[in-house]
Amino acid sequence: MTAYVLRRLAQLVPVLFIASIGIFAMIYAVPGGPVGIMLGENANQAEIDALVHDLGLDRPIAIQYFDWLGSAVTGDFGVSLHSREPVIKLIGERLPATLQLAAVATLIAVLLGIPVALASALHPGSWLDRMLSGWSALALGVPTFWLGILLILLFAVELRWLPSASRYVPLWEDPLEALRHLIMPAATLGVYVSGVLARFLRASLVSQLGADYVRTARSKGLSRGRIVRVHVMRNALLPFITVIGLMMATFIGGAVVTEAVFTYPGLGRMLIQAISTRDYPLIQGCIIVMLVIYVAINLTVDVLYAYVDPRIEYS
Repeated sequence: MTAYVLRRLAQLVPVLFIASIGIFAMIYAVPGGPVGIMLGENANQAEIDALVHDLGLDRPIAIQYFDWLGSAVTGDFGVSLHSREPVIKLIGERLPATLQLAAVATLIAVLLGIPVALASALHPGSWLDRMLSGWSALALGVPTFWLGILLILLFAVELRWLPSASRYVPLWEDPLEALRHLIMPAATLGVYVSGVLARFLRASLVSQLGADYVRTARSKGLSRGRIVRVHVMRNALLPFITVIGLMMATFIGGAVVTEAVFTYPGLGRMLIQAISTRDYPLIQGCIIVMLVIYVAINLTVDVLYAYVDPRIEYS
């Protein structure tokens, strides 16, 4: 297992290198640039040329890339063109908020998705199965921004239980206050993902419940609950874990709409703002950090496979 993990970490180096080239090329391929946004429409050519030179944008793109890459290897992603603060500092301020949102949203999705999948799979074709399958379809079909607005109208405007604008409060500092600001955006994401998890886990459970080893266990007198807990769930969890990993990776940079609805200060929202202002160093830094986290989550999922199913061996 250790050799496998080290090999996967070594593979991360060429992946990040190729991705950095692609990111750099795509950024410079997009029309426009930060200079016009920073100076405004009334700037003259002399001011534009001076700012282009100060930002180093008049150098060849290859030289700009290798200068950035040399610094990035040491953890220095440059300075934001607009705030003039180090990119790594800006990412460090937003990343904990995004990780906290992703963790709580995943927890809500799991707490909703597993019971629904179990109840539906254990009673296939029943009215309960049809009702829960309809709920899963509804969870998948409702747009997250619309659900977020409904939650704000109900809990913030009508009941006034929760704040309409969420801010980041670390859970370890003030759990109650953190949950007040976190529960609505996390629920907005979690409800949608619970529909995905419920469908995948139900299909996997139904497949496993019809397997030969289940009939053998029943013939030996094992109770249905013990068969499901000890044997069926363990075999059905592999695709479920995969989906959880993919959803968590998506939350890291893909929860932009939810963060915008609740004005949540996450990494995805900062990336969209950086794109709109053509803040090249900040864009590059955000995407590289997201990519590292994405690969780390995938590696964690692969490692969990071996613990869930001992038959899987990595060499």
